Amino acid sequence: MSENKSISCYKKQGSGIFVMIGLVALGLFIGKGLTRIANQEQYVTVKGLAEREVMANKVVWPLPYKSVSNDMQELYDGIEKNKNVILSFLKSGGITEDEIIVSAPAVTDRLAQSYVPDNVKFRYQSEAVITVISPQVEKVIELMGKQIELMKDGVIISNEYNYQTQFEYTALNDIKPEMIEEATRNARAVAQKFAEDSGSKLGNIKQASQGQFSISSDETTPQIKNIRVVTTIKYALE
Repeated sequence: MSENKSISCYKKQGSGIFVMIGLVALGLFIGKGLTRIANQEQYVTVKGLAEREVMANKVVWPLPYKSVSNDMQELYDGIEKNKNVILSFLKSGGITEDEIIVSAPAVTDRLAQSYVPDNVKFRYQSEAVITVISPQVEKVIELMGKQIELMKDGVIISNEYNYQTQFEYTALNDIKPEMIEEATRNARAVAQKFAEDSGSKLGNIKQASQGQFSISSDETTPQIKNIRVVTTIKYALE
């Protein structure tokens, strides 16, 4: 009988030891987990925006014009007349010789084509383009508003999609540093406000990426360019 009691007591002591070992192991596991949580780095990722509105500093203004005739010599005389009228108009408006490109005319013999429409009145047609490439954007815009003067002299400028006026801004590299600095400053202000609201202290930058610069404009004012850049910055929180 005493032997059975000894065995039972031994079993209880063994079970108690295993329970204690399990509790110790669990405590160590929980302790390590809490340590990892406590040491886990807290951070905030914010974006900063910088925008600028600038005037285009380059304009490409094509002036396509056509001439028609049944006589080749008369056609070339018409081409020369139209060209001189356009050049005089541009130069009197302040456009310089080196800002003007005159293309060679392309002449089409309509009767030599595989398909000839029944309503063809003139056998020959010429197409030519005079292109203005200039930094004098405002002066070109002023001349564009006076194109009706060309019509008074018998020159009609074609309004074709392939010959759209283009306004460009080519000095982006000059303002990039300032805009990046502004975007970074705006991002930090957002991060600082977040840190204050969360009861934290804003730490150092852990990671930063600069977005691409974009240049856009409105259809009604294509000469006004909107430039924007967004930076993404990750700050440590203490």
